[in-house]
Amino acid sequence: MTSLPPQPLSPLDGRYRAAVAGLADYLSEAGLNRARVEVEVEWLIALTDRSLFGSAPLTDEQKERLRALYRDFGQAEIDWLAEREAVTRHDVKAVEYLVRDRLASLGLDAVAELTHFACTSEDINSTSYALTVKRAVEEVWLPKLRAVTGALKQLAVEHRDAAMLSRTHGQPATPSTMGKELGVFAWRLDRVIAQLETGEYLAKFSGATGTWSAHLAAAPDVDWLELSRGFVEGLGLDFNVYTTQIESHDWQVELYDRARHAGGILHNLATDVWTYISMGFFAQIPVAGATGSSTMPHKINPIRFENAEANLEISGGLFQTLSQTLVTTRMQRDLTDSTTQRNIGVAFGHSLLALDNLQRGLTEISLSRDVLLADLDANWEVLAEAIQTVIRAEIVAGRSSIEDPYAVLKDLTRGRRVGVAELAEFVRGLDIGDDAKQRLLDLTPATYAGLADRLVDELA
Repeated sequence: MTSLPPQPLSPLDGRYRAAVAGLADYLSEAGLNRARVEVEVEWLIALTDRSLFGSAPLTDEQKERLRALYRDFGQAEIDWLAEREAVTRHDVKAVEYLVRDRLASLGLDAVAELTHFACTSEDINSTSYALTVKRAVEEVWLPKLRAVTGALKQLAVEHRDAAMLSRTHGQPATPSTMGKELGVFAWRLDRVIAQLETGEYLAKFSGATGTWSAHLAAAPDVDWLELSRGFVEGLGLDFNVYTTQIESHDWQVELYDRARHAGGILHNLATDVWTYISMGFFAQIPVAGATGSSTMPHKINPIRFENAEANLEISGGLFQTLSQTLVTTRMQRDLTDSTTQRNIGVAFGHSLLALDNLQRGLTEISLSRDVLLADLDANWEVLAEAIQTVIRAEIVAGRSSIEDPYAVLKDLTRGRRVGVAELAEFVRGLDIGDDAKQRLLDLTPATYAGLADRLVDELA
């Protein structure tokens, strides 16, 4: 059998590439290298701006030409780095050589030795990962998560008064509304989004073991701690002063745990909507030309929610692995984090793919209110809760002498269906006040949804 032409091994780079392409700008190897070039260039500019070691500040034109190295980073730089890394066997060193090479072409050889000055690779890497992950999250992943939450809120408002029979333990229970149930998911996601929005993106810039030793040896009179802090914060990141050779990755652990938490909520949403579809609560809107089954023409499969469910499980597993692995390093440094962090994009990719499917799926369903009402009408026994609660209130008010109202309703309703006529006859025979009796007679499963519709207003 002949070999295939080169093919993507991951479905994220093949079948699903269009849905996750935005992440590749940041979380691919090329995206990481572009950020590394950015950090190297900006560090060199920061040093020359302070005229360290007799250097002179670069002109604005020189700075812009130098910054073009990462702003216009493209295939030529990707190929150059690949060729050089094949020789150096060190990715960050290849980036340093790229910057040095471009300095020569810009006539800036005099400051070439300030490239990667006093840096360990992890100064560059921790800053580059913080930049790429922050940008990927804030510019690609979080907006999609907000879009799904927004779609949920829109459906919640649309269906705020659509009474539905609840299922607790899979059994008929006190009614709610579809709007309120979807609103629960939106509210849960809003909480996690708020936590994600306040998360830190930490970087270190303190040398081989986090002590600024080489810096002080070269220039003992410079306040290197404040210089490094200003540099990192100037990139829009948070500064970690207490590190070993590596930034300890705790901010990443927090981020991935929160992303996994959001994924768990979304997984719950996917399985619930899937179940509502199977019960007929939601009808799926046919997509022209689509096929649900290769043999059963009538089928419209809930593939958006099934795809989301599976990809959330994959991303959740990867996020958990990232959190468990990145929290630990052997003494001052080992390289387990290196290959682990190269899978950050894979974790967010599967999550983004799930979000894309959920966003689409939520626009491809239509609420079948007639099915909801029929389900409610077939389960009048759920009013037992209301009846026994009213009886309790009447007993306290001195308008009833019924003993153990819970037991009375349990005998009537447990394990059996009770129709509207039977329930009305039971209520008329109760020893309670006339007003309470009329309230119960006026009650139906469809009107026994409490404040469910008003709760949707709290989402605004």
